[in-house]
Amino acid sequence: MVNEKTAAAIYDTSAYKRSRFAYLCECGFEYFVTLLVTDSFLAYLLQKLGMSESLIGVVSSLISLAFLFELFTVLVVSKVKNIKRFVTVFHTASNLLFLSLFLIPFLPMSASVRVPVSILCILAAYFGNYFVTSMIYNWGNSFVAPGKRAEFSSVKEMVSLLGGFVLSIAFGFISGCYQKADNSDGWFLFSAMAILIFAICDFICLLLIQPPANAVTQTKAPQSGLKDAFHHTLGNKSFVHVVLLCCMWKFAMFFTIGFMGMYKNLLFGLVYAQIINNVGVLARFAFSKPLGRFSDKYSYAKGISLGFVFAAIAFGINIFSAPGAVTKWFVVIYVAFYSLCQAATNQNLLNISYNYVPKEYFVQASAIKNSLSGLVGFSASLLAGRLMTTIQNNGNTFFGIPVYGQQVLSACSFILVLLCLGFNVLVIQKQKTIGR
Repeated sequence: MVNEKTAAAIYDTSAYKRSRFAYLCECGFEYFVTLLVTDSFLAYLLQKLGMSESLIGVVSSLISLAFLFELFTVLVVSKVKNIKRFVTVFHTASNLLFLSLFLIPFLPMSASVRVPVSILCILAAYFGNYFVTSMIYNWGNSFVAPGKRAEFSSVKEMVSLLGGFVLSIAFGFISGCYQKADNSDGWFLFSAMAILIFAICDFICLLLIQPPANAVTQTKAPQSGLKDAFHHTLGNKSFVHVVLLCCMWKFAMFFTIGFMGMYKNLLFGLVYAQIINNVGVLARFAFSKPLGRFSDKYSYAKGISLGFVFAAIAFGINIFSAPGAVTKWFVVIYVAFYSLCQAATNQNLLNISYNYVPKEYFVQASAIKNSLSGLVGFSASLLAGRLMTTIQNNGNTFFGIPVYGQQVLSACSFILVLLCLGFNVLVIQKQKTIGR
């Protein structure tokens, strides 16, 4: 009993509190950097660098597969002697590479050279980012009491969501001003300066997090061989079930969400579609902490089940959305419930590995799970894309029934989410855990 009290008391020490706060802020600054190197901001930069629309599409596809870089973590994590130094070097280098993208337009080189250089910078930056993602997560969470991980994860998400919400509006407005003035160079310099500030803050936060204590967390496996790592991950039946669940969920999710942006623009127009998206962000912000507490109280698995219920409602209602005075508003309900689903599933699907994998192998387990499920999700989006094209080529009909492709995709996702829910309730929730 004394040992348990001592172990619990360590989380209330000033060093652990400082490390938690620094990790919380670090996640926010990391997210702020990504805001400037994704979607329309990145597309605008690449276009100015001389890339064609088709090549920008190829680069975007490569970025969407960047999560596979996490697999390299499995090869090296057991050999890393100083996690803090290793993570700080790679993560900071990644941020600086993102920054360098906005400086390329000012370098004295032709477009034929700028294009391959920018692609190399992008891939190297994402490699550095994803390569240490699981390590940072495990390191930062080692200062969080096991019974409060879900709530802490929700607070961490809330910080990123609210900060990102404000900054995305501000960056969009500033970007628009520069574009109206036909001053792309000014926007690139502004973006580079913003990333530099965020990168410095990120770096300081990493320095403020104390090194992982072996008594609490150990990212280095006792046996460094890959065979041993795979034995405790993919050789672990309970963990394999978790990987299968994540793959099923990513397939169900990516089968529809990648096509909803165009659909919302069709139903409401660009301006109102963005307003609806922001309402979803605020809903996710408001319910993140209560959902985190629910998961801490009952279990990560039950938190995931609740998220799947929200997802089923979201995709189910979206089946009936269509242009019309009433039916188009079903998309708003979809956005609200899908946002709640994300709040309930995202962090729980990360934390649930703690229940089935020894802490020495959490990093490897997380990297394997994220990579495999991400690959399945990417494959689902390709398959759904073919189905969408078929429906559109047939004049928005499916088996002779007038319907939009997103309605059909939502019906498929609805069925798949129900399968996920059933598998989670009947298999995952009944598995014996090894702790939290």
